[in-house]
Order: sequence, then structure tokens, then C-alpha cells
Amino acid sequence: MSASSEFAPPDLTPPAVILDKSQMAENIGAVARVMANFGLSDLRLVTPRDGWPQERAWATASGADWVLEGVRVFDSVAEAVADLNTVFATTARPRETRQPVRTPREAGRILYDDTASGLKTGLLFGGERAGLETTDIALCAGIVTIPIDPKHHSLNLAQAVAINAYEWRTLILDAPPPRFRDSEPPASNDLLVGMYEHLEAELELGGFFYPPEKKRSMSQNLRVMLGRAAFSEQEVATMRGAIHALAKGRGRVLAKLAAERAAKGNTSE
Repeated sequence: MSASSEFAPPDLTPPAVILDKSQMAENIGAVARVMANFGLSDLRLVTPRDGWPQERAWATASGADWVLEGVRVFDSVAEAVADLNTVFATTARPRETRQPVRTPREAGRILYDDTASGLKTGLLFGGERAGLETTDIALCAGIVTIPIDPKHHSLNLAQAVAINAYEWRTLILDAPPPRFRDSEPPASNDLLVGMYEHLEAELELGGFFYPPEKKRSMSQNLRVMLGRAAFSEQEVATMRGAIHALAKGRGRVLAKLAAERAAKGNTSE
């Protein structure tokens, strides 16, 4: 069925759809189909199992060729979301991250408001079997969980994308007035990851990650905690300046201690 011409959606950039470690070409094609149904077109793949492009995807896309032709492939979730400001991770499993959990409708409203504010947004979906890694969820602003009946909680990938895309489309067609932010918009993910890595490198030098086998979980907890603050670009710059100052101060202390030891060594001769 063709869309009715009476609808005139506002000129907003829809959220990107990021598929992490997708396994089957047919699922990618089905996702492209539902994206086209609801006006989404930015499809990003992270290390698809069988590489890209995959001819079988076009067969299940039912003519949504422009979505598949625009696919971009990335080596990591961090790279795929680097240019985005607000990303939600869609998962049905409870995770050990203290992040806000929303329904697709609640998340759709936030994505709509942020897009109307000029931000770039996205929805992250895990692979068909393994789902999403907690370290990747930590890069997101929160979790979206579809309220399905626990008696049968199995949804395929295209269904999950369709439900979230539908909620976005409903807002577009209803054209509600956007709720603009009162504060500075959040920094893009590439700036946030740079800040995380800067902090973690200095903490590593300072011996914070002990015992070593807990480094992964400790780093993950730090990222989730800092991510909830929704740093602006200026706040990221301020935080990195603070990290640099602390690291420089540590260097001065160590240099002073080394000088004192050297002086004691000289006086004892």
C-alpha cells in the first residue's frame, strides 16, 4: 500500500539504526524493509557475520533498495555511534548497568525532541543470538525494552526495529510540539569515548584498576556512571582538563620524591 499524500511529516532526520554483529542477510533485508515503511534510511552494520554486501538482503527488502545501498559498515559499536548524540540500546535482557529503562514510546519521544533540537540520534540493536555487550550498552543514553508478554518473549530483529520505528513515525505524523532542551546538548559519542579513554589511561598509570582482572567491569561502571551525566562538549573539555591537571600534578609529586631520594643518596655517600 502506498502512503497517503495527506501526511506531511516535518523535516527531521530520523534516528540511525545500528545492527551489531547481525548474522543473516535476510534479517538485514527485513530490517531495511521496515525502516523504509516508517521513513528511516540510515542503516549501519557492525561486523556483520557474512560481510557486506550480501545479495540475499535485497530479496527480503521488498524494494527498499535505497536503505541497503546506503549501508555503512563499522568495526565497532563505538565507531558506528561516534557522530551521534543520543543513542538507545534495545534489549530485552536485564543488565548490570544502572541506566534508565524506557519503552519504545518513551524513547521515541526523547529521540524526537533531541532531533528537533538539532542532535543526531540512533537505536542500537544486538545480534540475533548474543544480543548486546554490556560495554556497548554503556555507550548509550539508556535502554529500550519492548513490553511483551513474558509467556512468549521472542521477537525477531525486524520486529524489534519495526516497533521502535513505528513509535518514531507516530510522533512524526502527529507532529507534537518538540520539548526543547533548557541546557547545552550532549556531546557526541566520539568526544565521550575520548574522555573515557583519557581517564582510564591515567587511572591505569595510577594503579586504580586492581586487581587487573576487574579492569573491564570497573571501566564499564565508570563509563555508565559518567554517561548518565550527559556531558556537553564544554563539560567534556573541562573534564579532560581536570584529568590532565591531576595527571600532571601526580608527575610533579613523583618527580619531587625522586629528587628527594636522590638527595638522600648523595648525602649518605
